Amino acid sequence: MDIRALRYFVAVAGTGHMTRAAEQLGIQQPPLSLQIKALERELGVLLFKRHPRGVALTDAGRLFQAEALRMLQDMEAMKQRMARVAQGQTGTLAVGFTSSAAAHRFMPEALRAFRRAHPGVELQLREDNAAELTEALAAGRLHCGLLRVPVARPEGLVFETLLREPVWVAMPNDHRFAPANGKQAARPLSLSKLCEEGIILVRRPGAPGLYAELLALCHAQGLRPRVVAEVDRMMTNLNLVAAGVGLSVVPTSMTGVHAHAIAYTRLADGGKLDAPLTLVSRADEDNLPARHFAALLRGLAEGKPVA
Repeated sequence: MDIRALRYFVAVAGTGHMTRAAEQLGIQQPPLSLQIKALERELGVLLFKRHPRGVALTDAGRLFQAEALRMLQDMEAMKQRMARVAQGQTGTLAVGFTSSAAAHRFMPEALRAFRRAHPGVELQLREDNAAELTEALAAGRLHCGLLRVPVARPEGLVFETLLREPVWVAMPNDHRFAPANGKQAARPLSLSKLCEEGIILVRRPGAPGLYAELLALCHAQGLRPRVVAEVDRMMTNLNLVAAGVGLSVVPTSMTGVHAHAIAYTRLADGGKLDAPLTLVSRADEDNLPARHFAALLRGLAEGKPVA
């Protein structure tokens, strides 16, 4: 039984006449009659009573009419759903982000814009460190991710820098380098002064990234930084800074965190050390919501000032 046979049957049942149904369908009456007879043979029941003025549904025909209408409606609804999928207006979008990426005003702005443009898409959000997000993307568990400096570049993933912002030094507000009022310091802190203190890093040990670049910058200047802790997440980093464990560097957009306990100041000789906001996606991505989201991120990032 094909969908065309159902449409033919519904047309005949609705008009009560083979000829009028054929005209409605845009076909000849004899082929339509043959199709109805073939349907009756396939079902093993008589669907219509024939009489000189047309046809009338049998009891079996009335039952079948209800089923046929339901099936046609379901088929139309399925076509509409698939059309929305084809347009990227429905489906699921799994987005991962690091805590430092989420802290940038760009992230909530992008999510709000996407929800407005694609209300039928289910957003699944996951926060993790850059290494875990990259592995999840490579394994197909996420559609795209927002992180800072990539810690790995697996084959099949695309890394795009959307924005860049300076890094600031975070220190306890009672630290000897902190201003007396506990606010952001006016005088930048030199790299050599930073290396006099214990430093907290956010990274997977041995992996590249923002904090590996910080260490490389120190070594290039003949400095020997003293690492007192390595953690997985930026918020853990700032919690430790607030607790007095050590100093660290963070993207500018993180400088409002724990303002009651942490003072922030610029890094005087940071060179090219900065914190990018990086979009990671799969090169062969066929999920349309993911492609729409990536395009939206690129559009929002164009012309954005440094935070």
